[in-house]
Amino acid sequence: MPTDRSPSPGSDVFKKSFTAYTNGLYYLFSASQNGFAAFSRYANEFMIPYMLATNYFRDVELRKVGATGIQDTVMDYTGLGRFSADLINRALVGAVNAFGEYVRLESGKTSDALADLLLSGNAESLEKLFTRKTNLLDLLAHRYPEAIQAIEPEYGFHFERDTNVKVAETDRFILYQVLPTDPKCEVRKQGKPVLILPPYVLGANILGFLPGDDRSYAHSFANQGIPTYIRILKDIQTSEALQVMTGEDDARDTRLFCEAIRKRNTKPVTLNGYCQGGYSALCNLLSGELDGLVDAFITCVAPMDGTHSEGLTGFLADLPRRFNDLEYGTKTLSNGNTVADGKLMGWVYKLKSIEDESPIAAFYRDLMMFARQENSDFKISKTAAALNYWLNNERNDLPMEITRMSFTSYNTPIGDDGTLPVTLFDRKLNLHRLAEKKIPWLICYGLHDNLVEPPTALAPLDHIQAEVSAFPKGHVAIATSWSDPNSACALHTRFGDENYRGPVRYHLDLEDAMVREEAPKQAKKKAAKTSKKSTTKAAKKSLTDAAKESLIASAKKRPTKAAKKPTTKTVTKSTKKAAKAADS
Repeated sequence: MPTDRSPSPGSDVFKKSFTAYTNGLYYLFSASQNGFAAFSRYANEFMIPYMLATNYFRDVELRKVGATGIQDTVMDYTGLGRFSADLINRALVGAVNAFGEYVRLESGKTSDALADLLLSGNAESLEKLFTRKTNLLDLLAHRYPEAIQAIEPEYGFHFERDTNVKVAETDRFILYQVLPTDPKCEVRKQGKPVLILPPYVLGANILGFLPGDDRSYAHSFANQGIPTYIRILKDIQTSEALQVMTGEDDARDTRLFCEAIRKRNTKPVTLNGYCQGGYSALCNLLSGELDGLVDAFITCVAPMDGTHSEGLTGFLADLPRRFNDLEYGTKTLSNGNTVADGKLMGWVYKLKSIEDESPIAAFYRDLMMFARQENSDFKISKTAAALNYWLNNERNDLPMEITRMSFTSYNTPIGDDGTLPVTLFDRKLNLHRLAEKKIPWLICYGLHDNLVEPPTALAPLDHIQAEVSAFPKGHVAIATSWSDPNSACALHTRFGDENYRGPVRYHLDLEDAMVREEAPKQAKKKAAKTSKKSTTKAAKKSLTDAAKESLIASAKKRPTKAAKKPTTKTVTKSTKKAAKAADS
């Protein structure tokens, strides 16, 4: 009797489970490799500025050790050791918390896969789980960095493409007019212009985030028909004039640009500073250099008094005074000029928020950003790619004198009388000057900004009045999220329960008020012009009538047939005289 050699159902299940198990091991091995590669990238991004910092530290300390007493040196280094130990502890706590959040996020999928394996012997769910994690880590290790580099053509202004107008130039800056990306929009040539001053360290391109997707701070103005201008920093590595620039140079160049704008548009300028550009703009205004050129002021997430920053002030307070010195972040260029290292300054802000910015915490933060997507076909948004391109590539070195102004503002508060802790042209800079010049001010800030905390941006309100607009999210949300004209807090609208005005809405309202104010003057001017024209026309008519009467009188005086006939020459002469009188 023949035997049945067909495989039993149990055998099929075993084979499927075994295959799934071996595939799972392969995916686990692959995921481990991708995870290590991805984490290495985050570690490198943190460690490279650290190595720069140690080099600067060594150079400065070699000069200081000989000039400082042994007892003071021991105390300072003991304090630095405590400071470093606290940073390490906070970094570890942040890493553990980030890992815990990731485990909680993925725990449901892991539990389901293990239950399926243990209760039914089916390893397919486990295989799917390992496949998902492999794809996730492959994304973080390879696809995500590639997407970040690939976004470059869409990110920022790209002035080299000549899609915007170069208006003026100094040894340190270039002034461009930002043109609309909306083909239906035309710039109002006689409209009220706005001049945007970008941050020094973070660069200008964050204000032209993704213009092709209608997510650009500068284009939010331009696409409303506003004459929009932006001041662009030249390359500090090649521009010696920029390397040695002072606050006075900044003010003079800003005045030159405002004059050029006023000449083009015949209207006073709205000065708009973003982040550090806001503090520079304030100093320029208070110096008096922009009198008669600027009649309105807007700042966005600008650090006006760094001593109000709880995070950074607390961070610097724990650092021994000896090491709270700009020398530890100073780079010497090949020509001997010194500048502040922009990458190192960005790294200092990472240290301030080490719980969230350590390599492990940053790794799991990005991992969770993609893990929240339910399927395994993970999508990389343009926003995430562009933000990381900005973080990886937009860190500019600063002129030392400009850095000292910011450093002073973070260590010395605004005076009780409203005087800033810095000067320009040996003049005191007092906030009350804005009120004296009747310059309105809109202060925009981020409710969850941990770089320029709300009290830092709102510090001037302790001394003068200004309008305030509170935007949700953090430091660059105004330039990225809310620059979308269809967003909940679009810049050209009013938003929120408090009916806040966005910076574009604020500027448009100023322009409308200016038009309404000028309308009666224009009507009066037009009426005067019409009246003058009528008077001139009447005078001409009177002269013409007089000339006609002269011609008639001349005709009556003509001789009879018996009289001597006048020569042609005489008649012609009389006619010319009459015509000349008529013309007069």
